[in-house]
Amino acid sequence: MKTALLRVGMWDLRDRQIGELSGGQQQRIFLARAIAQQADLFFFDEPFNAIDKATEEIIFDIFSELKAENKTLLVISHDLGETLKQYDNLLLLNKQLIAIGSRREVLTAANIQKAYGYDLSLVSA
Repeated sequence: MKTALLRVGMWDLRDRQIGELSGGQQQRIFLARAIAQQADLFFFDEPFNAIDKATEEIIFDIFSELKAENKTLLVISHDLGETLKQYDNLLLLNKQLIAIGSRREVLTAANIQKAYGYDLSLVSA
């Protein structure tokens, strides 16, 4: 576990109770726990909620390391912003599968309209 805590930058806070940690610190602890289990498949549900930019960068760096180790990561996110550039493939759902593939294949105006019910041309105006 020490190696995993060092990897996520949380070794110095190892003696704190989980409730004493910020949201970002908690996310890093949960990530360290998964790393320590030496999993091949990681599931993350909204890992970037309630974290600061520095923690986001740490997590994405670790995601890159895990990918280089041939680990599979499934990240659930509602963020349609810049973070999507970090992922190899996307899966767009809204009660059913709408699209799967690269960002270019998935994030079309038609797919966004199916998923969210609004026209992107209205958003960009």
